[in-house]
Amino acid sequence: MNKRKTVLLTGASGVLGSALLPLLGRHRVIALIHTSHVPAEQVRGDLAAPRLGVDDATYQWLTDIVDTVVHCGATTDFGAGAQATAELNTRGTERVIEFAGRAGAELLYVSTAFVARTDLTRQTAGRAQGEATAVPDHYLDSKRAAEQRVRASGLPYTIARPSVVIGDRATGFIPRFQGLHGIVTALLKGTVPLLPLDPSARADVIPRDTAAQALAALVDLPFAGAEHWLTVGEAAPTAGEVVQACQDRAEAFGIPMPRPRLVDPDMVDRLVRPVFIDPLPPAARRRFDDMLAMTALFDTAAPLPCTLGDVPGGPGSLTADEVRDAVNASIDHLAHARNLVRTRTPEGMAA
Repeated sequence: MNKRKTVLLTGASGVLGSALLPLLGRHRVIALIHTSHVPAEQVRGDLAAPRLGVDDATYQWLTDIVDTVVHCGATTDFGAGAQATAELNTRGTERVIEFAGRAGAELLYVSTAFVARTDLTRQTAGRAQGEATAVPDHYLDSKRAAEQRVRASGLPYTIARPSVVIGDRATGFIPRFQGLHGIVTALLKGTVPLLPLDPSARADVIPRDTAAQALAALVDLPFAGAEHWLTVGEAAPTAGEVVQACQDRAEAFGIPMPRPRLVDPDMVDRLVRPVFIDPLPPAARRRFDDMLAMTALFDTAAPLPCTLGDVPGGPGSLTADEVRDAVNASIDHLAHARNLVRTRTPEGMAA
């Protein structure tokens, strides 16, 4: 049995942090919170402020007792802007590194698997951003820079890179819907007549509880510069399969979802935008361009790297069938949460 640690956890109220928190029960966990409350020992602070936004006495107390930092805190809002995103994700990580150095602590940094997508965002591909408020480049740049700071820190560290986090495997529950859920909602509502993706493009998603189990296992492993890809890799569904899953679940629930057409992103800029998108009202154009920015991250059939099955004590790799079932559970949960269901829940499916 590994020793009991005193863990400072950032982002404890977030999508991943809230799933990780109960899995760290044998350790002493102190959550650094900003506005929310969590069921744990906690201190109020701010990653965007010097010394983590806590007073001198609290900072000293934490450096005296903390031996492990798990840094999940970040903004995942693609529309937050470059400055605000860098302030929280990059400079906030620098403040966490400074704290860990003073405490003599090891650091588990939660990044994103999409740092691997160096040439797929619309900006890097040389495509028009249109009127999008969602700019994934700002988020990805901030996470790449934060990883560089971690690697150069001299601390004992581990970097974990989860892909798109969906709901828990069995129930589909997630405390806060995120970008991909917005696209699924639009599909179920029939407000997306076309999707700018090749049907064979990979949509790598990882259930929230699976990612949390891997992170909890990493806390108990040596911190020696390992970098883990918490993805499903070859088991990732294609864009065509995700759309089909939405259509199958919509049919089961009595939701009249028309099947969208999947089109090449270049066709959108050359043919679709001038005829169909430009005449739309500004809010509708912006929603379309935000979706275009999001889907660009999946615009490849190549799987993401995956080391999920290599984490000792972790959940192990997921099969394509297990990922499919998790996607279905997430669609079901979303359909119920957003009151889209028109018929009873089919037997054996999550409510």
